[in-house]
Amino acid sequence: MAKLKWGMIGGGEGSQIGPAHRLGAGLDGAFEFSAGALDHRPEAGREYGQRLGLAADRAYGDWREMLEGERGREDRVDLVTVATPNATHFEITKGFLEAGFHVLCEKPMTMTVEQGEEIVNLARETGKICAVNYGYSGYSLVRHMRAMVARGDLGQIRLVKAEFAHGHHADAADADNPRVRWRYDPAQAGVSAQFADCGIHALHMASFVIGQEARMLSADTVSCIASRTLEDDAMVNLRFDGGAVGRLWTSSIAIGRQHGLTLQVFGEKGGLRWAQEQPNQLYWMPLGERLQVIERGEANLSPEADRTSRVTIGHAEGMPLAFANIYADLAEAIRAEKEGRRMDPAANLYPRAEDGLRSMAAVFAVAQSGHAEGVWVDARPPMFR
Repeated sequence: MAKLKWGMIGGGEGSQIGPAHRLGAGLDGAFEFSAGALDHRPEAGREYGQRLGLAADRAYGDWREMLEGERGREDRVDLVTVATPNATHFEITKGFLEAGFHVLCEKPMTMTVEQGEEIVNLARETGKICAVNYGYSGYSLVRHMRAMVARGDLGQIRLVKAEFAHGHHADAADADNPRVRWRYDPAQAGVSAQFADCGIHALHMASFVIGQEARMLSADTVSCIASRTLEDDAMVNLRFDGGAVGRLWTSSIAIGRQHGLTLQVFGEKGGLRWAQEQPNQLYWMPLGERLQVIERGEANLSPEADRTSRVTIGHAEGMPLAFANIYADLAEAIRAEKEGRRMDPAANLYPRAEDGLRSMAAVFAVAQSGHAEGVWVDARPPMFR
């Protein structure tokens, strides 16, 4: 089977996210890294791309040059990953969708709800895939949690508790560091800092696992470091459209927390607990029974878990392999489109543009509620109300 061709914008030398994408895209041999505009400095991007094996004429100086260069090629890329600064996501994603390319965009997909609705409509009009990289939903045991909820193991879901809290921005003396300061500057980050950066990952995972979307929310947002305009800590109460209650905490000043993405789900027949820093164990407590530890890689957990577990039980799987599961989903969907086959969306779990739009609506809702002393507000984008 011929490899699909893959291109990347951003993710250059020294990037935090670029290597994870390149490892994930290449793991199964479904994609060939064929084109890229990897750096905001054109020559640095071209040079680094060629060091990674790109042909000189496909190591581009910027995304516009890449769009024009790939548009007319018979062997043009099948999928473009957008891993640039947040404020550029909308323009780049829109340009490639309009030109008929499939896109995987880093979160946040856009900076406004209106932009998000435009991308959703554009993806629907063009028939092209617009995925959003909520990559933590690619972990095998996260997929298994979703399967357990869907098949009724927990019964009706009562409560979901999500956290994404770290302490890496807790030093007030570091507040003027340019690498930190921009995140809390409305001119560069928009209406939210910590919730838009980490909280939407936690919210997406909660919705993904329980199969419900946030309907209403109430937020308490604070800047624990006084020089910051935007929040560095947020507590959000949620009501989901299927009746579940949600509690979400996200923070960047929680000293002692490293990554801090965790999820707990409580139903009428049992509870689940999973932590991204220990992703190979899932804790399952059936009502009235003993605590069970489910190990990633155990046989016959669920089709969703079995499909996405890649390494023998007892060996750790990490973030690049979770990303690889997103890329595997996309490869399957792109091949189906090329062959004219229709796929059941429920059978292919990559995060979609609609998920990116819901996240952006939640960002604005959290900002609105936080500024209004926690008033309950609608968490849904207008087009989904």
